[in-house]
Amino acid sequence: MADAFGPKVESKKQWVLTQQALRQLLEWLDQGEDSGGQRYLETRRRLAQYFDRKNCAGPDELADETLNRVARRLQEEGTITSDTPAHYCFITARFVFLEYLRKPRVEEALEDSETRKTRSGLVVQADAGEEERERDTLLECLSQCMQTLDADHRDLIAGYYTGEQRAKIDNRRAMAERLGITVNALSIRACRIRDKLEACVRKCANERGRAEGGLNADRTD
Repeated sequence: MADAFGPKVESKKQWVLTQQALRQLLEWLDQGEDSGGQRYLETRRRLAQYFDRKNCAGPDELADETLNRVARRLQEEGTITSDTPAHYCFITARFVFLEYLRKPRVEEALEDSETRKTRSGLVVQADAGEEERERDTLLECLSQCMQTLDADHRDLIAGYYTGEQRAKIDNRRAMAERLGITVNALSIRACRIRDKLEACVRKCANERGRAEGGLNADRTD
């Protein structure tokens, strides 16, 4: 089943969670019982714990991404009967975790540098000088890409990742109240901005890498 599931997870990067898709997800998780959204909250909590045990930065965001992908699959297929909701969500979470390991995360660059240093399990051990240069490149690219955002988007994404754990949750609730939207709607907005930033940072880092490679080649000639 994993082979058939994998390609669907990778497609439709611009899909957005709608109220209709969210309702469909809630009903599927409840399996005929009306839990008043408690089944969703419990599943999200367990997913966040899974990503936290994997030492991921932003486990709550990865849990949201997992549930968004499940919601998208439900919208595409109408229903999912191959696995129980809990099992299927964790299958999806494993794909999200593998993608997390493969690509640079904007969230990590947004974190305080001292906090990142404590997450030794996140990064494969490599030459310290090379790791420092790569981190500096990502931070420089992030700073450059942040300037390409509208001021409102720049303030939103910076505020969205402010704080740790409980403080971060409380901060997001306050942000949503100021904007007059739900926390879920705020998460969707932040996800769109984050995706745009990640694409910009990857492009910037790749271009710098090619440029440095060319300079190194020139020096050896």
